[in-house]
Amino acid sequence: MNAFLPADILFPQVDSMEKWAVIACDQFTSDPAYWERVRQHAEGSPSTINLILPEAELGTPQEAAHTALINRTMAEYLDANVFRTLKDSFVYVERTLENGSIRRGLIGMVDLDAYDYSTGSVSPIRATERTVVERIPPRMRVRREAPVELPHILMLADDHEHVLIEPIAEKKDKLEKLYDFDLMEDGGHIRGWLVDGEEAAAFNARLTDYTANVGKKYEGLKGVPMVFAVGDGNHSLATAKSCYEELKRNHPGEDLSNHPARYALVELENIHDPAQVFEPIHRVVTGCDPKALRKALESQACAEGGFPVTWYAGEESGTVLLDRSLSELAVGVLQGFLDSYLADHPGEVDYIHDDDALIALAKQPNAIGFLLPAMEKSQLFRGVIADGILPRKTFSMGHSREKRYYLEGRKIK
Repeated sequence: MNAFLPADILFPQVDSMEKWAVIACDQFTSDPAYWERVRQHAEGSPSTINLILPEAELGTPQEAAHTALINRTMAEYLDANVFRTLKDSFVYVERTLENGSIRRGLIGMVDLDAYDYSTGSVSPIRATERTVVERIPPRMRVRREAPVELPHILMLADDHEHVLIEPIAEKKDKLEKLYDFDLMEDGGHIRGWLVDGEEAAAFNARLTDYTANVGKKYEGLKGVPMVFAVGDGNHSLATAKSCYEELKRNHPGEDLSNHPARYALVELENIHDPAQVFEPIHRVVTGCDPKALRKALESQACAEGGFPVTWYAGEESGTVLLDRSLSELAVGVLQGFLDSYLADHPGEVDYIHDDDALIALAKQPNAIGFLLPAMEKSQLFRGVIADGILPRKTFSMGHSREKRYYLEGRKIK
């Protein structure tokens, strides 16, 4: 059985799709005005804002009451036939981004038995960055009693030859169009098509062949090959996994192989889609001795022919060559050194997206900044396979408003 499958997808039957679809709950956590605008805009209409808990509310006094209200509203929407069920289906999605590019994806469900977020996992589906396990229990409180899941998880395939999703895109004009509308709050435009029957079966056949041969991509690389990587929403998928494992513990000896909690709805995307852009996340260390830190870096983590990385300290700058034998990625070498060095020396790391901001911060006293290169798309899977997990804050997939919006759902009880 494949690790990514068609699902019984809950599709909204509403007058306004624009009011229905809301951005991922882990965005704009420090901007309560954003969420207040969303609530005001959707007031009086069926909307996913009534079915999610923005992460800004996790750990707050209103969390429990809001969670209970969400679960009641989910039940009300089900009873009122707000959803129709797309049986045993995928949904092909095209998201128009701010720069005009179109990001393609396919919505289906993943088998949580094929996913393991722990460091060193050898499962077919793996996390790309370290999972902070302390972030899972608050999310379990939200999911544990919910009858419906709404995904903002983006899962990635390392599909160089474009054999999985792109053949569906070529036939989209022959598929039933489900939606075509502008997303609220400058989220761009989204279109979706139903993929079922013969087209779903054809995708499953392609995925079976892809899975059987995926190991050939990584011959000669240490580590066990994987099929998919979690690109965004890993803590949400880890929460689904944890709830499923909890269910199994609470029902020993019971066959849960067909239980809906065994699966989670996600959007699968191809890392080699031209619209997929990986932005680097740079490092600046403040409150340190820049010269001592750089000297230690050069003696412990540099080698001839290494990854070239530019450093800035005050008005000075230069280049270090980070030892390629220590990691598949420059950021892996640097982060590994910083974690070790700062355990015994003063200094704090901050993670910076923009080049200019990094250079400006490195000009302050007792600071040094490292301008990291953008990660090549082909390096992501290789890095996870070889190193077990990528360093935290390795890359950014798009801007905040380009994250997934809640739209489709699935029953989990």
